[in-house]
Amino acid sequence: MITATGEVLTCTPDNEHRLVFQMMHGAFGTLGIIARLTFKLITARPYVKLRYETHATIADYQAAILRHFEARDIDFMDGIIHSPSCYVLSTGDFVDTAPYTSDYRWMKIYYQSTRTRREDYLTTPDYFFRYDRGVTNVRPRSFLGRLVLGRFLASSQWLRLGEKLRWLLRSEKPTITLDVFVPFSKVPGFLAWYERTFGFYPLWCVPYRRVRDYEWLDPSFYAGMTDQLFLDLAIYGMRQRGATNYHRLMEDKLREIGGIKTLIAHNYYGEDEFWSIWNKRNYDAVKAITDPENQFRDLYTKTCRTVMGQG
Repeated sequence: MITATGEVLTCTPDNEHRLVFQMMHGAFGTLGIIARLTFKLITARPYVKLRYETHATIADYQAAILRHFEARDIDFMDGIIHSPSCYVLSTGDFVDTAPYTSDYRWMKIYYQSTRTRREDYLTTPDYFFRYDRGVTNVRPRSFLGRLVLGRFLASSQWLRLGEKLRWLLRSEKPTITLDVFVPFSKVPGFLAWYERTFGFYPLWCVPYRRVRDYEWLDPSFYAGMTDQLFLDLAIYGMRQRGATNYHRLMEDKLREIGGIKTLIAHNYYGEDEFWSIWNKRNYDAVKAITDPENQFRDLYTKTCRTVMGQG
């Protein structure tokens, strides 16, 4: 990792820079720049076989997730919540051969297929990039738009267009792109509130194992928590309605139930509130090592003040 002063640190989970190693995950570029990364790989095969389990209730859906989580009988698991009565769990396994393969790089929309198919086969690269044309916020939206432009505009191209044509994008009440992590036991109550308050579908759903209690979250976040699973629920493409600040509604609800959202979108936390969620003590300790003059800005300024026009 390259620090703001130009020093190069080698950080591992167990060397003298182990806190730097852990804190970089939640720092959004405010502690340093990662220049080289070493990570583990698993053996891949040419294809992925997908199976779709459809459930009518959240209780049945959670039971299916827990069954696979405990059995460790699949390679991949995620899903789409199409509505309060249609929960699709997608399970996948690497395979060496496939009787056919589907292609979702142009006209066909992957998430829609999960509602109508029982199984599917994709090449392994296509599986890993099956959401590249839009997770649930598919672009282009129209059939004609996908026919003319869909072959050429993947996520990277859309991001570059957004940078160049920023003046065309709404600055007030932008479309919601948001991931929230909800403790597994709190999911039914949260989704009932979500239906009443947001009512937007589909949601991308990713079960997330509690691997460790992360150093970049305040210890109070984990106090009394017994859940070993979270559900990452992704809201992509919701237009905000009226005068309601839906981002702020979500922040308040997540604090109430012990959940958390990623900082990838618009954030409206007060500073004291923010640092009751993220670990200021650990953050400041690493900041003193890697960016003592605050060249990269601090996490609250970058993810909250800037969005609110204050930094």
